[in-house]
Amino acid sequence: MTNFNKPIKAAALALCVLAAGCAAQYRNHGYVPNEEDLANVVVGVDTADSVAETVGAPTAGGVLDEGGYYYVRSRVRTFGPFRPTEVERELVAISFDGNGVVSNIERFGLEDGRVVTLSRRVTDNGLNNVSFIRQLLGNIGNFDAGSILQ
Repeated sequence: MTNFNKPIKAAALALCVLAAGCAAQYRNHGYVPNEEDLANVVVGVDTADSVAETVGAPTAGGVLDEGGYYYVRSRVRTFGPFRPTEVERELVAISFDGNGVVSNIERFGLEDGRVVTLSRRVTDNGLNNVSFIRQLLGNIGNFDAGSILQ
């Protein structure tokens, strides 16, 4: 009777381990100030420096002279072998006017998200879809003994 219980216990243990491995895992990234801290920021009065002191340093800043502060937080769920999915995103945007004074405070969520195409500056290397092997083979015969000896 003892030998019969060992396989059942082993199977039950394996089933428990598999079930635990399939539990969802969550990761949090970034920082967004809470409502109480944002209530201390006064539109038309506070400056960029006072905002950083009140609610903390921003995740990102605007790239223009009159840019803003952006605080971003996201929560990502990983479940078993599936691709991680973002289940929650929150963004707080604090805008400044030309004098560096707070002009607007906005909060956005995942439902407000849109795909934004970023422009990049990429240096053209002059290689139009030429593979490394093709570059090597293309150089065969382009050398002469005179240029190597000089």
